[in-house]
Amino acid sequence: MAEIRVSRVEQGQPKIRNVPIAVTPEGFWCCPSPVVFQKTLKSQKPLNKPKSSSPAPKITVHKNQIPLTEKKSVNTPIRSAVTYDDQRTSTPVNHGISTPIVPERVPRPKVEHMPRNVAIEYGEPGTSDMKVILLGKQGFRVKLSVHKKVLLEHSCFFTDKLSEQESDLSCLEIGDCEDVESYVETLGLMYCKEMKLRLMKQSVSRVLRILKVAELLGFNSCIQSCLEYLEAVPWVGKEEEEKVISSVLQLHGEGEGVVVTPVLKRISSNVYNPPNETISRIMELVLKSNEERGRREMKSIVLKLLRENNSLPSYAGPTDICNETVYTLCKSCLDSLLSLFKRAAEPESTDKTTDSEEPVVKQIALEADNLTWLLEILADRQSADEFALIWASQQELATLHSKLPIVSRYPVNCITARLFVGIGKGELLPVKDTRQLLLQTWLHPLINDYNWLQHGCRSFDRKVVEEGIGRTILTLPLEDQQSILVAWLGSFLKAGNNCPNLQRAFEVWWRRAFIKPYAGAKGNVLHSDSSVTSKQ
Repeated sequence: MAEIRVSRVEQGQPKIRNVPIAVTPEGFWCCPSPVVFQKTLKSQKPLNKPKSSSPAPKITVHKNQIPLTEKKSVNTPIRSAVTYDDQRTSTPVNHGISTPIVPERVPRPKVEHMPRNVAIEYGEPGTSDMKVILLGKQGFRVKLSVHKKVLLEHSCFFTDKLSEQESDLSCLEIGDCEDVESYVETLGLMYCKEMKLRLMKQSVSRVLRILKVAELLGFNSCIQSCLEYLEAVPWVGKEEEEKVISSVLQLHGEGEGVVVTPVLKRISSNVYNPPNETISRIMELVLKSNEERGRREMKSIVLKLLRENNSLPSYAGPTDICNETVYTLCKSCLDSLLSLFKRAAEPESTDKTTDSEEPVVKQIALEADNLTWLLEILADRQSADEFALIWASQQELATLHSKLPIVSRYPVNCITARLFVGIGKGELLPVKDTRQLLLQTWLHPLINDYNWLQHGCRSFDRKVVEEGIGRTILTLPLEDQQSILVAWLGSFLKAGNNCPNLQRAFEVWWRRAFIKPYAGAKGNVLHSDSSVTSKQ
């Protein structure tokens, strides 16, 4: 980094301040940091308070002239002049002002409200034939000494502007510049032979700012260099990726010689690959994994991503997966689970496994977990009604359940518990016959294994499951509620805490059956039913 000496004049006493200016290998100067522009003067604070009521001092920087000090020798050609002009006043003389006025000091105006001028020269000193003036925010003004030939060679914007004006136009003003610093840097890149090397040390956000200015100026070679940089550099975080994609999409089809496809290939592909096939392959890999931690983490990630897909609007693309794919995987897992139950129920089949096989107990737990995961996916998609019917119809599996040791069989009750929770929350709405069959087939096995479920299943939530069972029972006709809850009462009085607590459902059923708050409505309903039957 080179330095230039900045003098601050306060009552005739110069104070030196260093301001960083960057020089490129091609021999032009530009400012690499906001310190030279808007943010520089905001951070300046006076070290010593003024002793008189003089206005703000004048700040001047000259590098091709050395008015303040002759001690520093200059060994390289001067290529830039940066000038800050504040409110200009002469040195306070105050001949007619007496000393009592000194306490009545006029407050110094805030630095950010002062007019600021910066002058920068590109190329060889003294060879420029045109001025470009950039007008930024809060009166900030930058005068650039440039060359018409360079502007005409690289910028469509300047080509159009210069063709509209006289050929001997020596000054062009650009107003309302939101990012003056990026304009200065982008114009400097017109003098740079290796733009890629210049951009390599920049951040993604800075390159995006340069890209925006290059687009406004029609600087196509700079646009292409920025795109090559963005194609190669990693995008850190979702926010940065969205900014890059948004900026690149705005360039699509704009500018001669500009190719945006390589950048967009990071987020899209020209090769058609049906989403269902890809997702099905991913789910199969997860289901077949025998590594517990990896399987558990990937199930969580895939479930989260599928939920995000479900929340997308229909016009966002083919993000939906086919229910048939999930149900095909469910059938495969159910067949495997039934086969394992049969093996475990065989006499003297106490874990007959080879060295390459997992114990039957572990395989049963794995398949039960896989089915619970698939059920979770279907419930999120509001497509689990068919699963409830399939599970309720597993009579052979339920029969084998009582023949297995409890340590082997209890994980399958997690599937039943998840179905009851889903019905209780309205996540699935199976018909009455399915609900009845589900309770008849799997409620008793669930009650028998309830103690093991509480202590053996990591994700088991007793209160949620009990509420789901009770609500499922209360969706049935009153006679079915009575038979199920009376049978539950006998188990609860024997097992106590090792049995689901369905007292809330029991209270609701009791009020419906004995207090009969809807007795009048019941007669009307029965009358209407009989009239409909007679008409038929």
